[in-house]
Amino acid sequence: MGFQMRPYGIQAMLKEGHKHLSGLDEAVLKNIDACKELSVITRTSLGPNGMNKMVINHLDKLFVTNDAATIVNELEIQHPAAKILVLAGKAQQEEIGDGANLTISFAGELLQGAEELIRMGLHPSEIISGYTKAINKTVEILDELVEKGSETMDVRNKDEVVSRMKAAVASKQFGQEGILCPLIADACIQVCPKNPANFNVDNVRVAKLLGGGLHNCTVVRGMVLKNDAIGSIKRMEKAKIVVFAGGVDTSATETKGTVLIHNAEQLENYAKTEEAKVEELIKAVADSGAKVVVSGAAVGDMALHFCERYKLMVLKISSKFELRRFCRTTGAVALLKLSRPNPDELGYADSVSVEEIGGVRVTVVKNEEGGNSVSTVVVRGSTDSILDDLERAVDDGVNTYKAMCRDSRIVPGAAATEIELARKLKEFSFKETGLDQYAIAKFAESFEMVPRTLAENAGLNAMEIISSLYAEHAAGNTNVGIGLEEGVCKDVSTMSIWDLHLTKFFALKYAADAACTVLRVDQIIMAKPAGGPKRDPPAGMDED
Repeated sequence: MGFQMRPYGIQAMLKEGHKHLSGLDEAVLKNIDACKELSVITRTSLGPNGMNKMVINHLDKLFVTNDAATIVNELEIQHPAAKILVLAGKAQQEEIGDGANLTISFAGELLQGAEELIRMGLHPSEIISGYTKAINKTVEILDELVEKGSETMDVRNKDEVVSRMKAAVASKQFGQEGILCPLIADACIQVCPKNPANFNVDNVRVAKLLGGGLHNCTVVRGMVLKNDAIGSIKRMEKAKIVVFAGGVDTSATETKGTVLIHNAEQLENYAKTEEAKVEELIKAVADSGAKVVVSGAAVGDMALHFCERYKLMVLKISSKFELRRFCRTTGAVALLKLSRPNPDELGYADSVSVEEIGGVRVTVVKNEEGGNSVSTVVVRGSTDSILDDLERAVDDGVNTYKAMCRDSRIVPGAAATEIELARKLKEFSFKETGLDQYAIAKFAESFEMVPRTLAENAGLNAMEIISSLYAEHAAGNTNVGIGLEEGVCKDVSTMSIWDLHLTKFFALKYAADAACTVLRVDQIIMAKPAGGPKRDPPAGMDED
């Protein structure tokens, strides 16, 4: 038996193969480093001039986007501390649907400030208490910066909606917000319920069709299905609609039975009765006044033949989510088996027609007056990745609309708010005694990240811009931000760049929380990963 080194200390307590990091250098600064790396990735995509990232995930799907939420989702980040930032970004995306980039970049910036303070000799708990005071003060200042008269808004007034939505869409598709915003606003206003707080994001759909360009984008009241009608009837006006979830076909019986056939006539009659049965069913559907049959599964040949004979238009929607949405648009009730529908189970659409858009046949279901419960933005573009990016821009716009239905207050955009926050917090830090004043000053400096990044991404001189912004704000012009097109400081209200108060509020709050969470960690103990082959997590659901 050879000599075995007996483990001692913490090694003896834990199973072999685990890792244990403790102390400032190993745990805290390593965590901060990982988070800084992540925020460096997202930071260059911040703002309208942000760069795109090309991410290829484990399923070989290519993403070309500057949407931080998509980037960090697809990066599959392993480091536990960086994951905290990702979760903060995700929370922001779920809550508001925009501003995930600000959350992650700002948290990274806060942690970088914390690292400098730790190297100066401050203890993490002092930094945390300073950061907590700072975020509370920030929330107070943010409320003072709200534009007067923006508390009330008419969510059905297109101009007001567009002015609030512009910044969110421009940060994804700069230069095209003039085309996209009115479309998104139209789509949202069409489906806005009586009480705007109940607005459902799912009711604005995006149909991506290759070809054409941005100027071909349209809004359809109703749905756009990406498949052709089965059968020869391609158009119906003012049609009653019946929906069968189980498919339109002769159903096999539940029980098994054996039929003894003695001669040819019986065989002939057997086939005929089946035909007669199908015809009877389809006739019953046609007699109920329905003109369009929508099937959730396969449509049998014989059933299709009789549908043609009774002049019924047949559509097939295989995705059951899409089928539910279709029922919502038309107000139909999905029936399980082929039978005569009651009048109240029928839906209605003004027109159901098959159109050809860019070589793709799509079925457009329009509902102009009644229950405008779903509207679709038809997005056109030259490549798939452009379409995906446009879809994200539309999603951001729709989410912003939902946020403004809840709270319509706005603050100046284009980094005007951030500089003002930085200035006020700096003043606040001088009034504090104790060591947290350094942390508050660092928190204030972190706000400079936004104008600096916006300027750098636009290729301007960041130092000049920040100093001239500070000068303007010190003179009392709190609405001055960066005009990216000319590269000079301008009043935001003339350019009408506004950010929602909610977006800023949650982004800064989540960022500060994430930063404090990372700073609170002083030891990392990792068990040995479980053996066995590595399984990929199941692939994502279909686009829905």
